[in-house]
Amino acid sequence: MTKRRIVCVLTACCFLAVSARAQQQRKPEDPEDEKQIGFWLDQGISTGLSSNKSLDIEFHERFDEGASNLFEYFVQGGVAFRLRPWFTLIPIYRYQRFPSNPNIAYENRLQLNLTLSTSRGPLRPILRTLIEGRFPDTRSSSARLRFRPGVEYTLPIGSTRRPVLVLSNEFFIVPWYNPFANGGSSFTQNRFQAGVRLPMTDSFSIRPYYMLQSVNLPTGWDTNEMFGISLVVKLHR
Repeated sequence: MTKRRIVCVLTACCFLAVSARAQQQRKPEDPEDEKQIGFWLDQGISTGLSSNKSLDIEFHERFDEGASNLFEYFVQGGVAFRLRPWFTLIPIYRYQRFPSNPNIAYENRLQLNLTLSTSRGPLRPILRTLIEGRFPDTRSSSARLRFRPGVEYTLPIGSTRRPVLVLSNEFFIVPWYNPFANGGSSFTQNRFQAGVRLPMTDSFSIRPYYMLQSVNLPTGWDTNEMFGISLVVKLHR
């Protein structure tokens, strides 16, 4: 009788362990993860409020699976405070929707953008740090850090409105609880981006770019590529 009880207890423990592991594995993948070749369209409007402040509003649409599926779109806005020539602070609110995702329909985000930059002739190093709180509709809230070092280089082409080469590499860190499936590391994503900003007028520019997005999943790192176009309008007082 005692042996039977021991066997029953061990069986129950194994069942609970397997059930707990299965629940952990049922975490959905992050809805912003790109699949196959994608196309991203970004539009930004910056309106000057004073000499060191502006209202920045952005619209983004993202397609994946060969640019055939609108998997994500969002709008965000905030006031940019240029506290120093080399330091800009932007508190941001974002509303984001995932039209083709069966697990998550929308997400609210609160972000704080801290950008350091300087100029060295045609070279402009930039470091953007983004602190964000994520509030999806069906998952627990979480926090994430995003570090994006980059550089802009004004190409010696033409005399006015010279094109600018833009390079960046962004690292995504989730230091605490992560409600989405991941590879067990706080380093969850990496985005390498290269593009050229083409000033069309003093207030309008176009930037075609190429990006590699690598995501840390339970099965390993998954890398997909995408092409994008960024349109920016700056309205001066």
